[in-house]
Amino acid sequence: MNKTPDIYAKCPQKGLPPIHGESVKVLILGSFPSRQSLLKKEYYGNKRNHFWQIIETLFDIDRDLLYEVRTFQLAKCGIALWDVICTCERPGSADSRIRNTVPNDIAGFVREHPTIRLVALNGSTAGRLYHRFAAVPGLPTIPLPSTSPANAAVHFAEKIRTWRRIVDRDEI
Repeated sequence: MNKTPDIYAKCPQKGLPPIHGESVKVLILGSFPSRQSLLKKEYYGNKRNHFWQIIETLFDIDRDLLYEVRTFQLAKCGIALWDVICTCERPGSADSRIRNTVPNDIAGFVREHPTIRLVALNGSTAGRLYHRFAAVPGLPTIPLPSTSPANAAVHFAEKIRTWRRIVDRDEI
């Protein structure tokens, strides 16, 4: 069987810019957007990803609203979105295939947004990369189960229970 080569495998891919409002309290970091998300220019653009379903449950932001409206409402809740990786090479969308990473300037973002009190790490890859390349000393982090459809081992109810920690302002 002759497979078509993945033209993205050896080409550096650039991630998405951060989404944020003026009074950011929680910075949610993923690893790097999926190919679908990059094509749509939307965080968590794969409909099978649980991110927007979790956000709907926690913040009452309808996951079927236009992306611009969802992200605006999320920013009003004090939540910012970004990724640990700025650029990388990756065939497909699997985090395990990420190579040649260049991290985003998370510390610079935190300096520009001094109201940030917590970094929430969406999945183990985001956590590993954050602690390896971009950790901000003294800023608390919480690991969260990945919202990726590849993370089928964690049931949705468990994801909600764990993700609820970003809503509990007493921790922040």
